[in-house]
Amino acid sequence: MSSQQINARPAPDAAGFTESLDYVTVTIGEQLLGLPIGRVQDVFNTSRITPVPLAPPEIIGLLNLRGRVVTALCLRKRLGREPLLSGAKELVAVGIDHGGEAYALIVDAVGEVFRLDHSTLEPVPVHLDRAWASLAAGVHRLEDRLLVVLDIDAVLKIDLPLAA
Repeated sequence: MSSQQINARPAPDAAGFTESLDYVTVTIGEQLLGLPIGRVQDVFNTSRITPVPLAPPEIIGLLNLRGRVVTALCLRKRLGREPLLSGAKELVAVGIDHGGEAYALIVDAVGEVFRLDHSTLEPVPVHLDRAWASLAAGVHRLEDRLLVVLDIDAVLKIDLPLAA
């Protein structure tokens, strides 16, 4: 399993203030998504995920990352998409800490870090799929596509089944 640390501090502008929003970009299918860089701990590949019986469908299992137990969550399933049916031996993951717990968002691919002006952040469009809209914090219109900014807290809020 390889890992890459992400520098989570945006650089201040000339006046010493931060007027930009920085995102680690990931893709699910053809859709470009932005994860606020301050929430991303690392990006890594993994091949060993242990399934968890009776877990919600989005939680595909647990993995070990440098001695820490990490909950692996399939972002495709969380966004209501079908999981990829590929024979890939390694999965691409983005490490997130949330409420003292470690999560790995399994994504199709990780892209670049984008620095976008705060003024270009728009509210979630009314026509965006309801499942996606409930997990989005806003959008940025890029030259050739839409960057949907994910609300990490909403993404990681999974309804767990009650024990019988």
